[in-house]
Amino acid sequence: MIKVGIVGGTGYTGVELLRLLALHPEVELTAITSRSEAGLAVSALYPNLRGHVDIAFTEPSTQVLSACDVVFFATPNGIAMQQVPELLAAGVRVIDLAADFRIQDAQEWSRWYGVTHSCPELLAEAVYGLPEVNREAIKNARLVANPGCYPTAVQLGFLPLIKAGLIDADTLIADAKSGASGAGRKAEIGTLMAEAGESFKAYGSGGHRHLPEIKQGLTDAAGAPVGLTFVPHLLPMIRGIHATLYGRLIKPAGDLQALFEAAYANEPFVDVMPAGSHPETRSVRGGNMCRMAVVQPQGGDTVVVLSVIDNLVKGAAGQAVQNMNLMFGLDERAGLSIIGLLP
Repeated sequence: MIKVGIVGGTGYTGVELLRLLALHPEVELTAITSRSEAGLAVSALYPNLRGHVDIAFTEPSTQVLSACDVVFFATPNGIAMQQVPELLAAGVRVIDLAADFRIQDAQEWSRWYGVTHSCPELLAEAVYGLPEVNREAIKNARLVANPGCYPTAVQLGFLPLIKAGLIDADTLIADAKSGASGAGRKAEIGTLMAEAGESFKAYGSGGHRHLPEIKQGLTDAAGAPVGLTFVPHLLPMIRGIHATLYGRLIKPAGDLQALFEAAYANEPFVDVMPAGSHPETRSVRGGNMCRMAVVQPQGGDTVVVLSVIDNLVKGAAGQAVQNMNLMFGLDERAGLSIIGLLP
């Protein structure tokens, strides 16, 4: 059994990890930490876990976490990097669900996150945990940077087109929408249902923290810097991301449907829908699937990709479990055979 620790078990991604790992056939939940809730039974805070998780929150001490085989950090940005070096030195493998190790350039990271990175020497070692791109590297990684939610939906949608050299990589557009849980479990006026309900708005249009992460991944695929306009929006729903992606074709595209189907034919958590489909966020709610469709409107030189995920699962906790499975030589689908919740 894999002994698992979770740092930051009280947030939305933390409880999603608990929900998935509690039923994982190869996992023993060893430590769930929270400074604010230390001593409280996990099931007292999240009654959906009654009968499945019977341990209490503890302080996030390195001594306790060092007894784990792998530790997930479901913490705000800037927390994991303070403790990861000690855990790696103790032989613990780490999966960070925040952004501390996603961007390879320490100065670029500091520019977007507003603080100096405390262990920049680990950025080169950290493996970006998008299994559809870095599966083999993830298997041998000590430290995995779990991708952000928007970056997962956007990169998976654009990658087949970029790798095939079919679109102008200087003029990419990602128009993406997320449910309110993407902001995390905190008291913030803008994400209260009374504020966000019956409304729809863009935010971060001048520059969002996920922009450099997306550009980094697409640049690696293109082999040259890409130009991307990324505008996120807040939807009046709890969970889910819908990314509408636009690219300008620079050469005859051929059969785009066949291109996408071939690109993801062997991917257990990417579903390319039949031609003419429009994927819905509710079809992936609670599951680890990225569901997408591709269209060339009126046969013109614009290609549109529609990509949906659950921001808390494939966009966070589910992808983290997928990475853990790869790191420990398990079936990649272990603990993740979850069907989306309808209605």
